[in-house]
Amino acid sequence: MKPVCVITGGGSGMGRATAKLVCEAGYHVILVGRTAAKLESAVAELTEAGHEAEAFACDLSDRSSCEKLARHAVERGQVKALLHIAGMSPHMGSPEAILRANALGTVNINDAFYPVMAPGGCVIDTSSMSAYLSPSFIMPKRVYPLARTDREKFLKKMMARINLMPKNARTGVAYSISKHFVIWFAKTDAARFGAKGVRCLSVTPGNFDTPMGQLESAEAQTFTAHSALKRNGKPEEIAALYALLLDERLGYLTGTDIVMDGGVIASGVSGLSR
Repeated sequence: MKPVCVITGGGSGMGRATAKLVCEAGYHVILVGRTAAKLESAVAELTEAGHEAEAFACDLSDRSSCEKLARHAVERGQVKALLHIAGMSPHMGSPEAILRANALGTVNINDAFYPVMAPGGCVIDTSSMSAYLSPSFIMPKRVYPLARTDREKFLKKMMARINLMPKNARTGVAYSISKHFVIWFAKTDAARFGAKGVRCLSVTPGNFDTPMGQLESAEAQTFTAHSALKRNGKPEEIAALYALLLDERLGYLTGTDIVMDGGVIASGVSGLSR
């Protein structure tokens, strides 16, 4: 029986490219999206190539839905990898919806898979370079621990900070804060998973040529112009990073964020410190 890898956001873009490499590495892959129908073409592509892949519908903002996904995954075999790549961009919803999807979605998926991850496994959450490019003072870091004890209070306090901003900036601020939280959460979750012999990391992508990247193409042009490589990333490039990080030979790598942004953050383009 093959080890299991669960990939949220696996139907397109970075997730789909990663699924191909993970399948080639010998995993049974479960692609996760809000609706299974949107994952069908990705599953068909993988199965036609002789790989083991299936789709599973899950609302990441719903804790019980994530728990159902985890139960399904462990029925398929040893769960050795969780790649949480799905997320909501500033163009895809309200500030509260963005927080529920990106911040609480990460809490939900990590919590759901904590009981079922096998020793030697790896959990990777996904952030964004906006977590580094936004000013440090807007980040309500003292609120973050509430995500583990009182999620509704956490959400209320996070929204209180966001609502201090101009209305036309709130979705962007919600996105930046939610992704800054993801880095914090993965780092602080490393000890919990480490007690089980499981690694926990986060990956911070820059601008990539994906459907979500196209929604942010106007902003991306500014960053790309000041980056070291002067181009967007290819989905296959970050897919190679995700797949590499699952290798058990990297067993001492945990509790950190890994940036792949073509040198945007290093350029200081935002003029702001973290």
